[in-house]
Amino acid sequence: MATNSTTSWAVAGFAAALHVALVVAAFGFVSLLADIEPVPDPEAGRLVAPLTVAASVGALLVLLGRGLGRGFRPWSLAGLALIVTWAAGVVGATLSYAAATGTILAAVLFALSFMTIGFGVIVPITGALVALLAAVTVRAQEGGVERPKWPWERDDEE
Repeated sequence: MATNSTTSWAVAGFAAALHVALVVAAFGFVSLLADIEPVPDPEAGRLVAPLTVAASVGALLVLLGRGLGRGFRPWSLAGLALIVTWAAGVVGATLSYAAATGTILAAVLFALSFMTIGFGVIVPITGALVALLAAVTVRAQEGGVERPKWPWERDDEE
């Protein structure tokens, strides 16, 4: 059963917001506990990490908005989200680092390093988790599960 396009995009929007929140929280906690900067390269500037995250979140939003209504299995969508958010992060980090420094090769090497062994690893992992939760939510709605209701929203008969 295909999901309504409006429902898919609504769930995708909330999932993207959750993804941003998880990434910011994880970056903060890891930085605090390990006492290291998310972007240790001083040449990178202050916008590399936010632009990298923004590129990944945008890619996740489009993937979920278009993919939730197409009947993907939750684990398949999570795997696809892992790949898409990682690739978008590499592109975002490359473009933002190149804009800050003016060197393309150094930008590519920085982006691959950041998204593979740096803080950037957090981005695709949380993207996959959020995609899994979004897919499960949409499947539950398709199966007839209703949202929880506050006591004052319930009928007196229940």
